[in-house]
Amino acid sequence: MALSCPAVRLEKLLLSTDGSEFCEGAVREAIKLAKTCSSKLLAVSVIETNPEYETIAPQLVEKAEKATRSHLEAVKDRAAKEGVDCEIIPRQGEEPYKYVIEEAGKNKVDMIIMGRRGRTGLKRLMMGSETAKAIGHAPCNVLVVPRAAKIEFNRIVVATDGSKYSEAAVREAVGIAKRCGSTLIAVTVMPSEAASPFDIVHTEMMKETIVEKELKMAECIIKELKEASEKEGVAATGLIYSGKPFEAIINTAKEKMADLIVVGSHGRTGIDRLLMGSVTERVIGLSDCSVLVVKAS
Repeated sequence: MALSCPAVRLEKLLLSTDGSEFCEGAVREAIKLAKTCSSKLLAVSVIETNPEYETIAPQLVEKAEKATRSHLEAVKDRAAKEGVDCEIIPRQGEEPYKYVIEEAGKNKVDMIIMGRRGRTGLKRLMMGSETAKAIGHAPCNVLVVPRAAKIEFNRIVVATDGSKYSEAAVREAVGIAKRCGSTLIAVTVMPSEAASPFDIVHTEMMKETIVEKELKMAECIIKELKEASEKEGVAATGLIYSGKPFEAIINTAKEKMADLIVVGSHGRTGIDRLLMGSVTERVIGLSDCSVLVVKAS
């Protein structure tokens, strides 16, 4: 089955790549998506450096510049073979994510596509700090593609908790499912711990009431999502779990063999000043499939 463009507007895509093996999935899927949507592709690669390093080791900086240019030219050649117009953008400086965000804003791109670091190092930093910062500051939606992940838009899992952030994710997921004929699975999770440690006694006394309240809220969220989906001609399955949200989302994606998870940048417990909600960060870091982070306007 031929792929359909998942969004109404994807005129410009920005691929962020550092030339490492971890970016291969992002490169491959960015070119495929640009071809499917007739989008212009911009490929940016940032050499992390600073004035002191440039003074001490200019030969290493020059070597890195040549390697970056060579990688970007290879990406451009791959895109050209698929009939995709690709502009390459080499940059260098401190904090690479800032240049990715700058290029996204300057070029008014509709989506940023980037890879994810491997599962080495600290588990809590599974996606890499630069990726996290880029997603947090991005002016548009961000698609994070693990190295081996392929996106066919066959089955989509959307995480929702009723927040404004997840409402934006739901709208995007329904739109993608409608255009691509995807199977849509909605997941909402009742937290296993409903109160802070300071309220533990009160929580124990009111446990049944709290659980019942959370369940009613979850049922309401799923009902509203199904109604919104049906209006667009999309049949959605709703699943309610209790426990850790990121585990429920990831496990559902595996069980349903989803090739895309759609999430908001924050959740109901998110704090606006934080770059990204912890649930979203863990889903991105641990998921085997691609994750689309939808930014609420």
